[in-house]
Amino acid sequence: MGLIARQIEALGIATLCLSSAYSITRAVRPPRASFVDFPLGHTSGRPHALDEQAAMMTEALEGFEDITQSGDIKTLPYEWLADHSWKAVSYTHLRAHETSLHL
Repeated sequence: MGLIARQIEALGIATLCLSSAYSITRAVRPPRASFVDFPLGHTSGRPHALDEQAAMMTEALEGFEDITQSGDIKTLPYEWLADHSWKAVSYTHLRAHETSLHL
């Protein structure tokens, strides 16, 4: 996403990337990015949490004004779970579970 954003910016169109993968976003250095520490696939908020989604989008889009240095990442103050236990999920375990369910 960051590589494409830089090409679009070169055409004079401002971009902002919304990311839940901080290390990848830092590596590709998009011109502007907002980061939310949520699981992949939930970058714009929890399902059916419309107020949270609207607030996250508003705050993310403020990056157009807040981010003045190319490559900077604005971290949004939202948490998926306060204890961060979701980060300990083994994706190998998830894949084995999906296979057992024939997904």
